[in-house]
Amino acid sequence: MSPARLQVMWNRLLAVVEEQGQTLIRAAFSPIVRECGDISAGIFDVHGRMLAQAVTGTPGHINTMAEAVLHLRERFPIQTMKPGDIYMTNDPWLASGHLNDFLLMMPAFKDGKVVGFTSCTSHLVDLGGLGMGPEGSDIYDEGLLIPPCKLVDQGELNALLMDIVRANSREPIANEGDIYALVACCEAGVTRLVGMMDEFGIDDLEELATYIIDTSRRGTLDAIAEVPEGVYSNMLKMDGYEAELELHATLTVSKTDLHVDFTGTSGCSKKGINVPLNYATAYTVFAMRCIVGSDIPNNAGSLEPFTVDGPKGCILNAQRPVPVAMRHTLGQVTPDLVLGCLHQALPDQVPAEGASCMFDLPMRHAPEVAANGGREFAIEPVHNGGTGARPHSDGLSATAYPSGVFGSQVEITESVAPVVMWKRELRPDSGGAGQYRGGLGQRIEMSAANDAPFIVFLSVERLKFPALGRMGGQPGAPGRIRIKGQAQDIPGKGELRVEGDDYLIFETPGGGGFGRPTDRAQDALALDLMRGLVTADGAKSYGGEK
Repeated sequence: MSPARLQVMWNRLLAVVEEQGQTLIRAAFSPIVRECGDISAGIFDVHGRMLAQAVTGTPGHINTMAEAVLHLRERFPIQTMKPGDIYMTNDPWLASGHLNDFLLMMPAFKDGKVVGFTSCTSHLVDLGGLGMGPEGSDIYDEGLLIPPCKLVDQGELNALLMDIVRANSREPIANEGDIYALVACCEAGVTRLVGMMDEFGIDDLEELATYIIDTSRRGTLDAIAEVPEGVYSNMLKMDGYEAELELHATLTVSKTDLHVDFTGTSGCSKKGINVPLNYATAYTVFAMRCIVGSDIPNNAGSLEPFTVDGPKGCILNAQRPVPVAMRHTLGQVTPDLVLGCLHQALPDQVPAEGASCMFDLPMRHAPEVAANGGREFAIEPVHNGGTGARPHSDGLSATAYPSGVFGSQVEITESVAPVVMWKRELRPDSGGAGQYRGGLGQRIEMSAANDAPFIVFLSVERLKFPALGRMGGQPGAPGRIRIKGQAQDIPGKGELRVEGDDYLIFETPGGGGFGRPTDRAQDALALDLMRGLVTADGAKSYGGEK
């Protein structure tokens, strides 16, 4: 087959996975899926190698999905698979790091044989246990764990499994709808994949898969060759839960690969901020790929030269059965950790540190509300801070990097939960000063509707240790949580009860600046002042108002 024809089919696969992802988003019930895009979708060859992924999705879902399909492919013999079968698991060490993510895999059949697989992941809002918070003492506190199993058998949904999921959730209807959306996503992928193969007159994906993987691997190796060989180390201090943490990374660059080792990283916490290695790997590799070969599509070939490891029992290689519900709290910091290594090799290409961890605010009704016949709910609004300034431009404000999860809409939150969102605005002066300014965080204010108390599960970072700047840039503002009228700020980890008359204020962190503040262009600073992104006092960070 000619390279041109293979390239056309590759492009078609990219269109197939994007339709697959949009099917999931449009059919989902939960706001974190249909509004925020907390998903992944992909096409795999018969060997379980990822060929294409949807643009919509998070690295924590996409890159863990790439490995999870290999696990499921090995677990269930291909000879036993039938058309219409769908397999699933939410095992954190096989799927995407915590129980609330369901991962599905469906074989695609053509002429009676398996020719490939579709897969997808999305977040389910509640699976029982203590809920989406860091307070569990082990994985069994955190909800319902489902080992690899058959969700759909030749087109027939596993009714008992669905009953179990509904019975173990505070949001059974939303969970059921989201599972059906995941099934529809897989089915859409299979239908479009087989349709593409019919259109192009091919009986298998072998030649196309080889072309995609080999082309991507060659391009990635060419990009790696441009990175100076060597060993680079970095350390970040994090707020932690019981105590402050140190995250260590050593990046080894050779002519053919980049390897990251987490040796030196603090041990596991007693609370659910621990990170399975598959999730830490997903975000670490994503960060490297943002700098090295960023224009090469994500698939088995482009992922292969990037490897990650760490001592068992460190907080970035958590072992069963430690709690992991809020694994994103530290997992999403690993890009800043490894980018600190890459900055030493490629100082003019790596941005400053950013807010990194989402201000993910799972909420649910207080226990007595349900007992008194009040409105029951469970929801997980997502808010973001600022990204670090880039070597040649300002950071992005209120933007989810590295997660890619869109911020929750005020109207959507109010429509599905009895809370009032009074304010959501950019936070002036929160971006670190520099030749290029760090992205701004946000200020979010809310209270209970109808004076009904609710619970917020807090697990956020960058309250003690803000995002640092690079090349003379200043740090961004740290995050802050408080109740109006109370003198003391609220810690970033734990369970917070919000009474009916409380007025809750969240301030998300800003990104670090890049370059010396005195080198910032006068017209850029004047524009910031005019727009209210920097105040007159904040302008003093740049050497005085200009």
